[in-house]
Amino acid sequence: MKAYFLENSRCRVQINEHGAELSSFVRHDLGGLEYVWQADAAVWARHAPVLFPIVGRLPEDTYYHLGQTYKLPQHGFARDRAFALVEQSSTALRLRLTDDEQSRQQYPFAFELTIGFRLHETTLRVSWEVRNPAASEELLFSIGAHPAFRCPLLPDEAFEDYVFRFDHAVQLERHLLQGGLLDGQTETVLDNANELPLTYELFSQDALVLKHYDFTRIALASRRSERAVQMQFDGFPYLGLWTKGPGAPFVCIEPWHGIASSVGGPVELRDKEGILTLAPGAVFKASYTIEVQ
Repeated sequence: MKAYFLENSRCRVQINEHGAELSSFVRHDLGGLEYVWQADAAVWARHAPVLFPIVGRLPEDTYYHLGQTYKLPQHGFARDRAFALVEQSSTALRLRLTDDEQSRQQYPFAFELTIGFRLHETTLRVSWEVRNPAASEELLFSIGAHPAFRCPLLPDEAFEDYVFRFDHAVQLERHLLQGGLLDGQTETVLDNANELPLTYELFSQDALVLKHYDFTRIALASRRSERAVQMQFDGFPYLGLWTKGPGAPFVCIEPWHGIASSVGGPVELRDKEGILTLAPGAVFKASYTIEVQ
């Protein structure tokens, strides 16, 4: 598997050709501290997959489009495809995935997905560009991030020593999942506070799925040290917070332009919640940042 590296005096970042996946984010000036989950296959064998062209699960992994039936696995296929190099420097990288015969069997659209990475000091900016190269057909898609961060970050800390810290006091209402699909139920998990303590019980009903929240920054922060990871994501309508299960030493912060389907049968792709529509020749852009503290 080919890998690309970005580096400055403080940090070193690794991005894999496979899936354009961030696989390492190390602080040199903190003794080589690794912030990204290292994909132990016995727990969860991914680092930070890109979710495209859907986010979440479809009922029966199936959708309809123009009278045809198609199958797509949870979170789509981009995370399992090799991206081509567009350009690279010591602190910046752009990788691209385009449609081909294999993708059109699952997803009958022309597309061009370009993912950019830029390292500055201790912050990595990740940018997405989705272009519709078709002459007349609209492009229907969703896209999301799924970075996993080591938790705890230090050997003498525990998972429960960490909190999600928000940029202001928030009211958090999660949308519950049943078999990876939204079941229409909600549950309040935080009431006018700016910290949510981490426990494995918090994730016993799968991910915390948030819709149309009013914050743009969240930190995974230790209560016993100064170590933290902060993400900023403006304009993302959905967010997932997840870990694999009891004992899993990582947690994911997942800003999404898209969301899992609701319980029920397959639907037309354009009717799925969170699907974006891109006119021929148009380009969708979004970005988020990861700062390692």
